[in-house]
Parts: sequence; C-alpha cells; structure tokens
Amino acid sequence: METAVTVLAFLATMVVSVLLFAAVIRRLLGVRVGPVRTLLAALLAVFVAAPVLQALAPPDPTSLNAGELVLIGLVAVVISALLAMAALVILEVLLPTGSMPGPVELWRGTRRRVGRTRRYATIVRIALRHGLGRFLRGRPAPGPSSAAARRQLGRSLRAALDEGGITFVKLGQLLATRRDLLPAEIVDELTALQDRAAPVAWAEVSAVLAADFGRPVEEVFAAFDHEPLAAASVAQVHAARLADGTDVVVKVRRPGVAAIVERDVDILLRLAGTLEERTSWGRPLGLRALATGFAAALHEELDFTIERDNLQSMAAALADSPDRGVLVPTAYASLSSERVLVMARLDGTPLGAATAVLDGLGEDRRAELAGGLVDTMLDQVLVHGIFHVDLHPGNVLVTADGRLGLLDLGSVGRLDAATRDAIGQLLAALGRRDSVAVSDALLQVVDRPAEVDERELQRAIGALIVRYAAPGTTAGAAAVAALLRTLAAYGLGVPPAVAAVFRAFATLEGALGLVRPGFDLITHARAAGTRRFAEALGPDRLRGSLEDELAALLPVLRRLPRRIDRLGDALEHGRLRVNVRLFADDQDRRLVTDLLHRALLTVIGSAAALVAVLLLRTGDGPRLSGTVELFPLLGYFVLIVGVVLILRVLVVIFRRD
Repeated sequence: METAVTVLAFLATMVVSVLLFAAVIRRLLGVRVGPVRTLLAALLAVFVAAPVLQALAPPDPTSLNAGELVLIGLVAVVISALLAMAALVILEVLLPTGSMPGPVELWRGTRRRVGRTRRYATIVRIALRHGLGRFLRGRPAPGPSSAAARRQLGRSLRAALDEGGITFVKLGQLLATRRDLLPAEIVDELTALQDRAAPVAWAEVSAVLAADFGRPVEEVFAAFDHEPLAAASVAQVHAARLADGTDVVVKVRRPGVAAIVERDVDILLRLAGTLEERTSWGRPLGLRALATGFAAALHEELDFTIERDNLQSMAAALADSPDRGVLVPTAYASLSSERVLVMARLDGTPLGAATAVLDGLGEDRRAELAGGLVDTMLDQVLVHGIFHVDLHPGNVLVTADGRLGLLDLGSVGRLDAATRDAIGQLLAALGRRDSVAVSDALLQVVDRPAEVDERELQRAIGALIVRYAAPGTTAGAAAVAALLRTLAAYGLGVPPAVAAVFRAFATLEGALGLVRPGFDLITHARAAGTRRFAEALGPDRLRGSLEDELAALLPVLRRLPRRIDRLGDALEHGRLRVNVRLFADDQDRRLVTDLLHRALLTVIGSAAALVAVLLLRTGDGPRLSGTVELFPLLGYFVLIVGVVLILRVLVVIFRRD
C-alpha cells in the first residue's frame, strides 16, 4: 500500500512538473505551440533538470543553506527550461508546426494514402495496357510526328480514359473541348467518348429515393418505371407520373459515385500540382487552375440541387427573352434533392435521332429553329450571363410541336457584366471585320502577360478574320480552335468562364448541323452581334444607358465641390500632405519579410557560432557526469544551432527552382 502511494505521489509530481514547465515554456516563447510539442519539451525539461541540478550543486549539498539551495534549484529550472525551449525552436526549424498530422489525421491520411496507392497502381496498369507507358517516365517522351501517329495516340488515350471510369471520362470530354492544348487528331478521338454505364438495380435506386423522400416511392408517384430511360456514369433517368397525372422524369445519382469521384479528383489535383511545379510546360498552361476548375464543375454535376437551380434560372431567362422556339424542362423543387432531380418530361425525340421529325418541318422552319437556337445562346451569354456549356446533339430534344428542348443543365457557364460587355464588343467587331477592335475586346477578357506585342496580335487576328469570317464560311469549330491557338501562341491565358463560351459555340455547331444542314454559324453570329450593337446605340437603349451612367455619377458629382473646397483650403493654409503607404502590396511585404528573416537567421546563426567557439575554448565547467562537462556540451549544442540556421540561409541562396 505504501509503495502504491509513493508511485502515485511520484506520478502526480511528474504531471504537475510537466504542466508547470509547459506553461512556463509557452509563456516565455510568446507564440502558440502545439500541445504535443509543448508536453514533449516539458518532459525534456523535467528529465534534464535533475542532471543540471546535480552538476550545479557542490559535492556536499549539506553545506548549503536554504537560500542557496533555492537559488541553485531556480537556476537548474531556468537552464532546463531554456534547453527545452531551444529544442522546441530546433524542432520548429526542422519540422514546422502543421507539417505533421495528429494521430487521428495520421490514421485517416494513411487509409487515404493506401487507397490512392491502389488507385495509382490501377491507373498505371491501364496506361501500360493501352501503350501509354512511355509517357509515365521521368524524362519527356517524344510526341507523335505524323497525323496517323497522333490519331493512334488519340485512340489509345480514349480507350484508357474510358476504362479509367467516370472521372477520367469526364476529363476526356473536357479535353475534347481544348483544341488550343491538344492536336486536332487527338481531340477528334476524345470527342467520341461516351458517358455510359450499366444500369443500377432497382433495389438500389428505390433505396436512394426512399431515403431522400422519407417515404416509399409508391407514396410519391402514381407510377414509376423501374427500367431507366438512360444510364450514365453519374446518374440514370427514369420515367414517372405524379399523383396529378403529370408525366415527369426522375434523375437519380448512382450510389457510391461521390466517393469514387472524390478519390479520383484528389489524384488529379495532386498530379496537376506536381506537373505545374516540376515541368516547364505545366506552369504556362496553368494545370492546377485547370484541374481545380474541372473538379469544381464535376462536383456541381454531382449536386442535383445546382442543376435544379440552373433549370429555374434558365427558365426565367427564356421567359424574359423573345420566344424563339427553345424551352427547358420545369424542375419540381419540392421533390428534388442533392441526389434526386424531378423534372417535367418533354415529349420529343433526341436531336441525333430526329431526322424524320425535322424533315417534316420544312427548310424554312428548320432554318428558323437553328437561328433561334443561336439567338437563344447569345441571349444567355450577352444578356443573362448564364448559358448552357455543352449543347451537343445528345442534350437537345426536338419536341412533338416542332420546338427545341435543352437538357442536362448540371454545369452551366456564368459571366459577369464586364465580361458580357467585352464579348458583345468582340462580336460587334467581328461583324465589322475590325481586327484592331477584335484584339482590344479579346485583351479585355483574357489573362495577359506583362508584355504582349499588340500589333502582331492584331495582324494574326486579321488573318483569322480573313480566313474564317468570309461570307459562306461554316468552319465554326475550326475558327474557335484557331483563335485559341493564336491566344496561346501570344501567351494569353483564357479564363475558364471565357473558355466555356468558346466551348459552347464550338459544340453548338454540331447541333446546328443536324437542325439545319449547312447553317452558317459565323455569319449568323456576326450579324447578330452587329444588330445587337446597333440596338445598344438606338435612341431608347442609349437614353437608358446614359441615365444609368448619370445615376452612378450623380453621388460623385454631388461630393466633388466639397472635396475641391477642402483641398483648396488645405493648400492655402499649408496643411496639404501626401501620404504614401509603403509596402501596401502583399508581394512587397512578403519580399521584405523574407529578406529580414534571412538577415536575422544569418545574424543569429553567426552569433551562435561565435558563442559556441567561446564555450568550447572556456574551461570544462560543472560536470554532468563522470566524463561529460557542461560548457563543451553547451558549446556543441549552440554550434549545431548556428550551423542549422546558416545552412537554412545558404540553401535558399543556392537553390534554383
């Protein structure tokens, strides 16, 4: 019993001592230190305190009075705390706070890392199976030199992406729209990627519906077709009927698809970041930004509440525009959720299979529908700022009454007012075939480098206008691809929202070719841009624009005389001062801070090295053990600290990215 009490008393003393040391160390350092690091430093101080006290005390401790014992004990505590603080600083230098996860995060991270490793192995096997292994080497692989070789590479890449699953299929579909990044032969092959999958069993679909509705499917719908109308990698669509007899379609997200996408997107983001940091071509392309935009778009596609809101916004935009024979299905918000979307069913035929229906409409009506589809897209881009980014034939429906329905609004583009105005100016300049105005409009919507040869850009744009904007030209997708290649050649980055506009019009050409073969997209868009620019300069619109500008300027004009009077009074009485804020820019502050940190590290490291030399040249000092003296130990310790600090400065100086 007495032994147990002694052990408990010892443990309690140790705990109290550790906590006291931890509080003192955190207080003296003056910065927030993690609890684990603080406790480790306190334990070090506790274990070091006894040898330090023993080294400081004389051979016969009984010869000391109480005051001397307290003083020696206090010195030992201070030295122990300083050693623990120095250990903390060295640990912070070698292993900064936050660089190591906690136990829970470490366990979760290990599980994720194991899952990623397995997925990496699967991806590598798929790449090797399709002959893409040479592109996985550390050194750059030579690209295909002929059109046939590029086409074969495109087939291999398409097959590998198709086998990779949903995320890689979506990535391939996105790459198929970036003709500024990939050769035409590869883009053509990637365009053939189809987002298809085997249907999910009804039992799993029913479980998802019941969980989201909070009741059985039979209580929500009067009828529900268990066989899907279509099945894709993200969701599948079923036909159903509401209790009031309204025919609807129900889009259900596939169970488990979110976890798969999250895992693969994490891999793509890591890969994009690595390529951007370690390759000469990754940074100019902005691979991290491309991957981030792709991840955001894919996450939006998984959340059906976003598509529900997009449907409602697009319906409001179409209602606010002239009727051009284009409509979108009505979303039932009360029955929709993140995994389920209920929409009114449009009675019609997919555009790719609607040849007979279109032939029955006549050439004039087909031309009217094609023009209405282009004008609707222009309304979405230039007026409302929300537009369908992927109007391929599979997302366009021909209704029984000869109208066009837009489907799959899971991912839409959004433009701010300034970008809409710049794109409107671009279309108007194209209508006038003014290469200077086209270049100026483009420079407003792209990310330009510090220097760009605007005259050469104007010449290149002029050549494109002569080639693709001539009357009768129908190569809309080729014109967009040539424009994007020209922008890339001059180092101009295309923001994702603007790239979505180009992608939308390039994709639209395929649908227009089915609605009205031979439809001239470029001529129609050029004429529409000229017409809209002229309408903007009309008396009614011009008056409204002037009124809006005047309303915005009126508060400024009202305050202007008072401010001029204050400036004049201050100037007259010698009180006018100009205050310039130094280092207002974040980059300037970071530069100065980095320079100061390096200078301080150099001074502290040099001082530590000098102190270490002095300690090593001094006498042995108190003995910590039979063979270890205090001063040499401190000297070597301080020398290590100085060398580490100086090496940190040198590695920054000599390192080349």
